[in-house]
Amino acid sequence: MTMAEDWTKEWERRIVNGVYPLRRFLGRSNHSVVFLTECNAQNVAQAAIKILPAHPALMDAQLEHWRMVATLSHPYLIRLLDAGRCRLGGHNFLFVVMDLAEQNLAQILPGRALTPDEVRDLLPATLDTLAYLHGRDLAHGGLKPSNLLVVDDQLKLASDTIRPVGERSASTAKPSLYDPPEAKNGSASTAGDIWALGITLVEALTQIPPEWSRESSESVSAPANLAPEFVDTVQRCLKLDAGERPAIAELVTQFKQAPPSAAPPAAPPAMNEPLVRASSTPSSPKTWFLVAAITAGIIILWAVWTGVHLFHTRANVRQTASVTPPSPPAVLPPAVSPPAAVENSKASIAASLPTVLHQEIPDVSHRARQSVRGVIKVAVRVVVDRSGNVAAASLDGRASSKYFARAAMDAAKKWKFAQGPDQASQVWLLEFEFTRAGATAHAALR
Repeated sequence: MTMAEDWTKEWERRIVNGVYPLRRFLGRSNHSVVFLTECNAQNVAQAAIKILPAHPALMDAQLEHWRMVATLSHPYLIRLLDAGRCRLGGHNFLFVVMDLAEQNLAQILPGRALTPDEVRDLLPATLDTLAYLHGRDLAHGGLKPSNLLVVDDQLKLASDTIRPVGERSASTAKPSLYDPPEAKNGSASTAGDIWALGITLVEALTQIPPEWSRESSESVSAPANLAPEFVDTVQRCLKLDAGERPAIAELVTQFKQAPPSAAPPAAPPAMNEPLVRASSTPSSPKTWFLVAAITAGIIILWAVWTGVHLFHTRANVRQTASVTPPSPPAVLPPAVSPPAAVENSKASIAASLPTVLHQEIPDVSHRARQSVRGVIKVAVRVVVDRSGNVAAASLDGRASSKYFARAAMDAAKKWKFAQGPDQASQVWLLEFEFTRAGATAHAALR
């Protein structure tokens, strides 16, 4: 049974089993549909709920698989929050509730292919996750660009397709290009994951999956424009004989020993959202938290230094405001360099106007900044009340990136202006600019 489009249009704003409201339609395939929902039991304000037809012979096994997956703990796996049966439009369905992803690789590829460096950055997390599953006699069963997700600036793999090796999927969809030649009845295998990885690598690097017919006995050939350093890996992953494909441990060793990329990848201006690169640090939780703690400490120290500097700068501006025009954009003294680990994560504020008491710079991660090519500009119009607080904010024009527009809006709402109690509300235009070096802002009274 396929998911009829008229069903899903009618489902929006319904409540699944009286618990999960279908807030907004997010996407669909020929056998499933996804909505925005919430999971109050897990204190998750925004989650995703996937709904798919209930195959009578397989639905109990599928629910058992999801319950098992919910017990898994790995930093690069999407959490499953709940699963069960439901009835919508007079038909029986299964549903699974999971963490909401901000982006997936399939949304990036229509705009551009990934660079070899970007793929090398994504591979360690992907391979580590597959090794975790294969070591437990589990197969991912759904590796493809749409299942490589970003949650809270971190690469994660979808987990609703995971099942024990040898067991069938509850999906009634026909085998796709990502399913290996030996997958005749939908059963999962670790070798099948390696095949799907090979297809995904080709698609990520060229934007086009390799041409191959399931009815053909010919091997899959690597495209001519495939990056040379990946040709051998792809050819081994796409062996028609499952026994000739490399084991996951071999690939983990290969790419852990690979040299780090010399420079961060660039994203073209046409891309609406930044591609977040997965961390290539060791997967040990203790090591990860230690690195995170050290990095956070450096950022805090740098933020304190910047705050003190800006405080003195604004104080000097207020003292001279009565006899001089507004000062030019304030910048850090060229003789002072920020700590190397911070990499100019927050540029100094541009436009120190006498009536601006506090300027908030958008908090943008290092990975997101590295996706910027050139300058991304976002203008936010704010209404300032008599107390100097921002009472309303809206985008002034259309922004090229939803991610950076959201960051600019969040920052704009925290600005503070010095206005007397007898003054009426004022309108200011805050112009934010994002580059690889960081973010800057300019303010103009309207």
